Amino acid sequence: MTLVTHRGACHCGVVAFEVDAPARLTVSDCNCSICRMSGYQHLVVPRSRFRLLKGAESLTEYRFNTGTARHLFCRHCGVKSFYVPRSNPDGYSVNLRCLDPATIEHVEVEIFDDSDRAAADARLRDRSRDFSR
Repeated sequence: MTLVTHRGACHCGVVAFEVDAPARLTVSDCNCSICRMSGYQHLVVPRSRFRLLKGAESLTEYRFNTGTARHLFCRHCGVKSFYVPRSNPDGYSVNLRCLDPATIEHVEVEIFDDSDRAAADARLRDRSRDFSR
């Protein structure tokens, strides 16, 4: 699998990051309360393929329910451009909508049904694994 470097940021640009992923992306559209309300589309990647470039000091964290997911928001503009997901706590979920579209060739959207979380989690459990090593 060939990877490209995608760049992303929050709305105000204080938090910036890059992620190595294919140019043709598969993302999950989750119907849980927080994702549905925020319009978040998940690109789950291994921790080794995510790099925070700037803004660590501007991130604030929110946890709820099981407390496993670490929702990280820019404290200036309020945008969650990436976070540590409950389904893949060893990786990151990057919000597709926060990526520069210049490096994206195609996007396939899969539904992540929170009402059947066990099955949905199982379908993307390996996305945070780095099989290239």
